[in-house]
Amino acid sequence: MTAQNAAAPGEGGFPPHPLREYALLADGERGILVGPRGDFAWMCAPRWDSDAVFSTLIGGDGIYAVTPVGRCVWGGYYEKGSLIWRSRWVTDDSIIECREALAFPGDPHHIVVLRRIIACEHPARVAVTLDPRAAFDRHPLRELTQENGGVWRGRLGDLRMRWSGGARARPAGPEENRLAMELTVEAGEHHDLVLEISDRALPDEPPDAERSWKATEAAWQQAVPRLEHTIAQRDARHAYTVLRGLTGSAGGMVAAATTSLPERAGEGRNYDYRYVWIRDQCYAGQAVAAAGAHPLLDDAVRFVAARVHEDGPHLAPAYTVEGRTVPDQRRLDLPGYPGGYDLVGNHVKEQFQLDGFGEALLLFAAAARHGRLDADGWRAAEIAADAIARRRQEPDAGVWELSPRPWAHSRLCCAAGLRAIAGAGAPASRQAQWMSLADRLVADTSARSLNPAGHWQRSPGDPQLDGSLLLPPLRGAVSADDPRTVATLRAYTAQLTEDHFAYRFRHDERPLGSAEGAFLLCGFAVALAEHQQGREVSAHRWFERNRAACGPAGLYSEEYDVSQRQMRGNLPQAFVHALMLECAARLAVPWPCS
Repeated sequence: MTAQNAAAPGEGGFPPHPLREYALLADGERGILVGPRGDFAWMCAPRWDSDAVFSTLIGGDGIYAVTPVGRCVWGGYYEKGSLIWRSRWVTDDSIIECREALAFPGDPHHIVVLRRIIACEHPARVAVTLDPRAAFDRHPLRELTQENGGVWRGRLGDLRMRWSGGARARPAGPEENRLAMELTVEAGEHHDLVLEISDRALPDEPPDAERSWKATEAAWQQAVPRLEHTIAQRDARHAYTVLRGLTGSAGGMVAAATTSLPERAGEGRNYDYRYVWIRDQCYAGQAVAAAGAHPLLDDAVRFVAARVHEDGPHLAPAYTVEGRTVPDQRRLDLPGYPGGYDLVGNHVKEQFQLDGFGEALLLFAAAARHGRLDADGWRAAEIAADAIARRRQEPDAGVWELSPRPWAHSRLCCAAGLRAIAGAGAPASRQAQWMSLADRLVADTSARSLNPAGHWQRSPGDPQLDGSLLLPPLRGAVSADDPRTVATLRAYTAQLTEDHFAYRFRHDERPLGSAEGAFLLCGFAVALAEHQQGREVSAHRWFERNRAACGPAGLYSEEYDVSQRQMRGNLPQAFVHALMLECAARLAVPWPCS
């Protein structure tokens, strides 16, 4: 093995790639997006909602890259049942792999990034660049020193950094605050790089690479079930793996790893999704419950129940992974991902979303059916049900977080949650009360939000269809054979779908795909609705169409641009993986009779 000082490849930096070309590394506490040039384009430290140290994804300069020298073509794959990614390049004269992972499970304060460069055939030449910049580029590396054995230490604002395996790297750049080298690994050999970043004092000794790899492999093997009783087992396991990677030690699952990736170029629909949405967490818990009583179900119940106990009828739509208030929204002084601009924080903290209580009840009921709801969970269910009774008449922001109205989906979702928890072993004194409240919600919604054509409409003042209205029948608000269910599914597929891709609602008179991308959650919801109706061929066709809307790493974003076959929005979008997993579990067996 040889090494020499090297600058970043081509001195042209690392521009962002199409979203389909990124892979995710995650350890529960934070995530990394890996591009096809071996570029770590995104990581926040120390937690999901902290400021970024790698930020080329959104126009920053912070980067950590292992890139082949010379011409190459790229590929990659995940090791089964893990978020251990193998970047793979075929060059003119060699085949190179870089095995990459965040040490798993993650420590909330101490990040350990593992990279193993492998020369599969013939010597492998790679350029290595380490240029972390804390606080969205405001704090580059400083106080760089090299210890005995070649280990580098430095500071990034308030963060501490240590890098093992880069002994021959040298400071580079105008201010010498970047480490760079060119490395040659001989055929059949490998070279390990271990990066640590922490907001506390680092351990006395760097981690041993071999032990860290083995511990990470074993932890993933233990964390991800086989999911043998699902269709598309490999993809179902991968969806579970992604959800696990997005779930922290407190049980909270972030909605996505990133911020500000535009849903539509130049239209200002950029949002920070590095927080735990109660609704999304409940979707994930219910999906896992459909596949079995796996640990992510317990995590979801633990996090949601804690928030319900703390905030009661004032449950917020979203929280940080630690269960705290989401920070105010602010703009960053970075260019942003092409087509967008950079924001952190989220205005969702100011909203009321009634359906969150219904989703919480559906989650608790799913846990109860598996015998996984304890006394604390039952008390949370009572709090959520009482909140519905108290606040059901108030306008809310709804599932799509729009202007406050009496959204039909929110009320029907609450009815579904009340029915589900009443039938999941609720105390007799509560069963009749909750079923009666559910009946009133459905009757009131039918009186005010049933379109003259016989299908549910968005709200009393909005006669449009909406993809969210497919969900309440799936959850039991009304039956599968109810004429309103049948009419809604028929009208929705006729008016808001094209070529087995589904859209949320019609924004204006433009063609569907001109206003926004296909919404993958809605596509999977149609698959479930068709399955509920007993139309198995159609259900599988919807499932297969939508599960293909990803890149080589099998990650889903929120929307899919059908005409360009490109992913849009933040990545990876947790609730899409959740609905994909739920489809894989439910389509494997007949829909249960009500």
